[in-house]
Amino acid sequence: MTPHLRRGIIAAIVVLALDQASKLWLLFVFDIGRRGAVRLTPFFDLVLAWNVGISFGWFQNDGHLAQFALMAVKAVAVIVLAIWMARSRTQIATIALGLIIGGAIGNAIDRFAYGAVVDFALFHLQIGGNTFNWYVFNLADVAIVAGVAALLYDSFLGVPAAKAP
Repeated sequence: MTPHLRRGIIAAIVVLALDQASKLWLLFVFDIGRRGAVRLTPFFDLVLAWNVGISFGWFQNDGHLAQFALMAVKAVAVIVLAIWMARSRTQIATIALGLIIGGAIGNAIDRFAYGAVVDFALFHLQIGGNTFNWYVFNLADVAIVAGVAALLYDSFLGVPAAKAP
């Protein structure tokens, strides 16, 4: 196993552990479901949202067939990403793929265990009496977005691959 691959696997494991630990703590220790929204700052709240859709709550459907389909798509995506990670030539791409894989598995565990993804972080802004909310998200979502951003950085601004003679 190459050092790059090892770092990607470690990134996936760390993301998965932090994501699941945060969700378990919020659900069963902090009991966010009973507390309702908890304001931490004027622009950030902890809330409980069960996402039965995909990213950003799109395609909301809590039917068993839809949940099974989402799990199947996620499993295929994780396998494809793992193959890509194993073949990756740059450290940043390998770690980025590890972040995405860890986040995807974390959200998949939620979908399997609860029938929906546990989301809890809400940023909002109040301007002139109107409140503007961002989507409710979790640590797995943060890791996925960071991984995609790192892949884009690596693709456009990273060190170019050596050219064949």
